[in-house]
Amino acid sequence: MTLTDPAVAETPIRSLTGPSGARMSLTEHKVDYTDAELAELNDEFERLPASKIIQWAVDSFGPHLAMSASMTDSVLIDLATKVNPAIEVIFIDTGYHFPETLATVEEVRRRYGLNLRMMTVARQAEELWQADPENCCSAVKVGQLDRALAGKDAWMSGLRRGEASTRAAAPIVSRDLRGLVKLNPIATWTDEDVAEYIERHDIIVNPLTLQGYPSIGCMPCTSKVEDGEDPRAGRWRGKDKTECGLHLS
Repeated sequence: MTLTDPAVAETPIRSLTGPSGARMSLTEHKVDYTDAELAELNDEFERLPASKIIQWAVDSFGPHLAMSASMTDSVLIDLATKVNPAIEVIFIDTGYHFPETLATVEEVRRRYGLNLRMMTVARQAEELWQADPENCCSAVKVGQLDRALAGKDAWMSGLRRGEASTRAAAPIVSRDLRGLVKLNPIATWTDEDVAEYIERHDIIVNPLTLQGYPSIGCMPCTSKVEDGEDPRAGRWRGKDKTECGLHLS
């Protein structure tokens, strides 16, 4: 994985072959990528730095590109705003976030002058997250992301393969269930890569990450992780659930 932009110029860009056999360059701008083209792009992106993947997305989709943010850290926001300072950043305020997370949202917004779209949610019945966490996530997270992405052609997230076994095979680019192009520009980054980038670029991080919360979601469904546990062990602890659904949709 390449963290620094100087290596970008040294990375060759191959042209791709579309279904018709015509050659397609990574610099070609189009929206209607076929699944076969996305698969070939995914193979190409495995060898490219995140900044170049983001540049491709910005060039290809323009204002029809957005990115989601959990505010565990602001690594992807830092990378994306260096390419396009006006990129739309979506944060879903479920009504159950830790105060530290909401404070991180504001700190990041101020530093980058974010084009922030805050999706607010009507508070659900207090017991829904206990009785039916699947439907709670669907109501307060997935449904709001669906609304935010209406009219978009593509979106990005900071999902990484090293975060959990359920994410180990996550592609860098694919098509989601909405039919949109989904990009995970830092999918190949390790925890060490993230820590190095945070230190080198003075990245804002959620203070809870320094208090035993490596994965942060809604307050009722997030607990501290003990040494040696999976980083996402604190999410929905004691329940047969590992994902909120944002990255499965």
